[in-house]
Amino acid sequence: MAEIAIIRCEKNLEKCPLKSCLKSLVNKKEAFSQYSHVSPAGVFVCRCPGDNVVELARKLKSKGAEVIHFTTCTFATKTSNGWCAEEGGFCERIDDIMRSVHKKADIPCVKGTAHLPQGYVPVVLG
Repeated sequence: MAEIAIIRCEKNLEKCPLKSCLKSLVNKKEAFSQYSHVSPAGVFVCRCPGDNVVELARKLKSKGAEVIHFTTCTFATKTSNGWCAEEGGFCERIDDIMRSVHKKADIPCVKGTAHLPQGYVPVVLG
């Protein structure tokens, strides 16, 4: 069973209750479709400029998380035609943050949760 954690962006904290991300996780859809069995391991909030994320990842790992997914809204924007990665999301540093978490916390990281842009294949580090 994969123990999966989610890190979301503070800029979307008061707009999104994570319903779609959690539903996708539980139902193994969207970016979670690669897993045969899943269990939620926790959710944390990345605060700009992202300096807190490595410590959050270490905490999640110590609590059993085996992989961390970063929400789609960090790198993609909802448009009238669906979600678009080319428009960018809330975090222009998401790739650097993910690399840092993967390297310093020694945990696999996945870029994406629910609402994946059409044709997008989740980036996996680890």
